[in-house]
This record gives sequence, C-alpha cells and structure tokens, in this order.
Amino acid sequence: MKKFKFRLQVVLDMRENELEKRRIEAAKILAVLNEQTAKLEGILQAQKRNSEEMENLYNQEVFDIPQVEGHRDYGLKLVVDENNQRRIIANTKAILERKQVEVREAHKKVEVLKKLREKQEEAYYKDFLAAEVKEIDDITSARFNIG
Repeated sequence: MKKFKFRLQVVLDMRENELEKRRIEAAKILAVLNEQTAKLEGILQAQKRNSEEMENLYNQEVFDIPQVEGHRDYGLKLVVDENNQRRIIANTKAILERKQVEVREAHKKVEVLKKLREKQEEAYYKDFLAAEVKEIDDITSARFNIG
C-alpha cells in the first residue's frame, strides 16, 4: 500500500512557519509591553516617594525653599514622564492587538489546511479499504466459480 501524501503539505508547512513567526513577534511585543508597564510602575513609585519627601519638608520647622522647588520641579517632570509612558503603553497595546489578529488569521489558515488534509487522508483510506474489499470479493468469487 502506498502511503498517503498530502499534495499541499508544502503550503501547510509554509503557513505553519508563518504562524510561528507571528507568534514570536507577538511574544516580543508582549515582553516590551511588560517592560514598559514596569517602567510606569517605577515612575509611580518615584512620584509617591517625592510626595512623601515634600510632605516631610512641609512638616519641618525650617522651610528650605530651594529644596521644595526642586521636589516640585521633579514632581512635574514625573507627571510628564507618566503621561508619556501611558501613551507609549497605549500604542504598544494597539500594536499587540494587531499582532494578535495576525496570529489568529495565520492560525485559521493553518487549521483550514489541516482539516483539508484530514478529509483527504480519510477519503484516501476509505478508497483503499473499498479497493481491498473489492479485491477480496473478486478472489472469493473466483474461488467459488472455479469450484
């Protein structure tokens, strides 16, 4: 018996490679997003520390105006950094969503070919089985006709 061979195996392999490539790209973007989220957390922590330090400065008996101004300016810089980082995160999420759509589309293309291969393989073995049954029937008929 000749083994089943899927005629579109090359196309299926190419689509599987494309799917894997898309998955790797999405994973890289997700890693970048995680790094950016961690950076935002660092900015938020710095804002909290700066606010606590400013509060401590206000509670001291001796009021150091240059130090308060330095903390205020640093706080304003942190607010700008936070807003920029949130925009970067939003853009990265949009890119990740597009990549995830590409992954889903590539996955669908692979699944379509896999289903086609399964159906063709099933039909191949059904035909083979039918031919085998016919051959057995022919042998049986020939035996009874001789005897």
